[in-house]
Amino acid sequence: MASDLSSIFVITFFAISFVNHTPIHLVLAKKPCQFPAIFNFGDSNSDTGGLSAAFGQAPPPNGLSYFGGPAGRYCDGRLVIDFIAESLGLPYLCAFLDSVGTNFSHGANFATAASTVRPQNITLNQGGFSPISLNVQFYEFNDFHKRSQVVRKRGGVFETLMPKEEHFSNALYTFDIGQNDLTAGYFSNMSTDEVKAYVPDVLNQFQTIIQYIYSQGGRYFWIHNTGPVGCLPYIMDRIPVLASQIDGHGCASPFNDVAQFFNQGLKKTVEQLRKDLADASITYVDVYSLKYSLISQGRKHGFKQALRACCGHGGKYNYNKNLGCGAKVNKHGKEVLVGAACKDPWTYVNWDGIHFTEAANKYIFEGIVDGSFSDPPTPLNMACYRN
Repeated sequence: MASDLSSIFVITFFAISFVNHTPIHLVLAKKPCQFPAIFNFGDSNSDTGGLSAAFGQAPPPNGLSYFGGPAGRYCDGRLVIDFIAESLGLPYLCAFLDSVGTNFSHGANFATAASTVRPQNITLNQGGFSPISLNVQFYEFNDFHKRSQVVRKRGGVFETLMPKEEHFSNALYTFDIGQNDLTAGYFSNMSTDEVKAYVPDVLNQFQTIIQYIYSQGGRYFWIHNTGPVGCLPYIMDRIPVLASQIDGHGCASPFNDVAQFFNQGLKKTVEQLRKDLADASITYVDVYSLKYSLISQGRKHGFKQALRACCGHGGKYNYNKNLGCGAKVNKHGKEVLVGAACKDPWTYVNWDGIHFTEAANKYIFEGIVDGSFSDPPTPLNMACYRN
């Protein structure tokens, strides 16, 4: 009897699908995706230790709210990528460049703070931007893909620390990069029109990297757009704007307009990639809207400070480019901490003038995980399905 009822149930669903011209996979319930690994590319918004491994650890009080000390992140605790890993039942991603205590069996993080999509033609010390641009991150991934399988064949502990070959085609590939490409132009004294003029080149290079990863078996992509850079203290403090260019929430409109211009182009790029990459599932995630909503309605969500940095030194926004979070000065032969953290970082949106607090990152993650800010509106755990 149970068997007969099951047959009737299946036939009924097929009949409904046929009559309504609905594909059967949309009628039957989909199972959540089982991503065995994450491979992440980006800048400081998702860097879990890359820049720290290459150029020196992000100093305390970074990490104070969750890790109890520096953990490679420019934040008091976890980043959005950490919450993504948690939600998928995976450990936090180790930075590809970190040689100490790394375990890549569940993926790897190629992001480094201060990274751009386009390679920079000046050094980190000269321009403040990482030499590990997105194309370099792909070179690292390409090398990792090949060498990890060679190492796995050694067996023993080597096998346990490296991803399986099939992980590369079943993994979720996450991206959060582009913000620094925009600010690099402004810091080079470019006008808004000049910055906008090179955005298509940035997007072309981004598109090429996605195609490269697809050619190596990557199929599932989760791509964040860039946030409202005009609401970040390090932008508003360093780049002059007219009073008339400050919006009702204290953000610099010209820089946010450029960010939205970039995001419009990125969305079109993603749409083209969907056409070009037949087997790819690509989710575009609008973190800009969520971040701006958080900043403009911070108190509604329990944040008492939307623009002022929790950790820093002086000025309107508690930000000083020469004395950042964790900075110390010598007074009477003794080192004195001047870049101290606030006592209640969970009530601040901004951590250090550049990056968000763990509390803000958690809010952002909770906003995107169900697909509410995605195109198509795909929950994170269903991002393996092509739309």
